[in-house]
Order: sequence, then C-alpha cells, then structure tokens
Amino acid sequence: MDALEKLEYGEVKIADEVIATIAGLAATEVQGVCGMSGGLVDGIAEILGKKSLSKGVKIEVSNDGVAIDLYIIVDYGTKIPDIAWNIQDNVKTTIESMTGITVMDVNIHIQGVSFPKEVAEENLPNKN
Repeated sequence: MDALEKLEYGEVKIADEVIATIAGLAATEVQGVCGMSGGLVDGIAEILGKKSLSKGVKIEVSNDGVAIDLYIIVDYGTKIPDIAWNIQDNVKTTIESMTGITVMDVNIHIQGVSFPKEVAEENLPNKN
C-alpha cells in the first residue's frame, strides 16, 4: 500500500520502498549504528549484487500514518538506549519533513553488536 496525498491538481503517491529507504538512511546516519540487519532474503540479494537501501526496514502504512520497524547492528561500547532514541528521533523527523506522512511508531530491534577488529582478535584462541 502506497502513501497517498490528494492535492488540488491531482495526487502524490509515495511508494513504500521510498519510505523504507529514507528510514534506513536516516537510521544509519546516527553515530553508533554499524549497519542494518536484513535477514536471510536481503543477505541473499546482497550476495547476488543487489544492495538494498531499505535493508533491515519494515514499514506498515495505514490511513493514520506509517509504523516502522528497524533491525539494527550497533557498535560495541555504545549506549543502546541513547542510540535507539536518536534513531527514533532522526527517522521520524526525516520522514515527516521529506514526505509529510505522519510517523506513528519507530520500533528499534537490536540484532547484533559489531566489535572492533582488535577486540575480536583478542577473543580468538591462540595458535601456538
């Protein structure tokens, strides 16, 4: 279902994929967000060379507005509640200012933590 706005001279339809792309880009702008987690289908698409800018974003459009679910990977050592608040604020502000569509919910799902290379190597077994 596309977002639809009636204007004096016609209609403006915004595809769900456009809203999802805006949400994904707005989320990854937040410091501490390593990336988005797209699951198996998006992972296969990336292997095949089709990188999706809406990876890790699910949207549900209704007459009242849009509800967004974001699947996020955060950097190690960041404060998850602070990142989640910043993501919610940035996504809501960006979508509403770019499209005029009301954002009802921005739900954050932390799917993983990205470790710096040094931390990851420290946890590897020694090869003596």
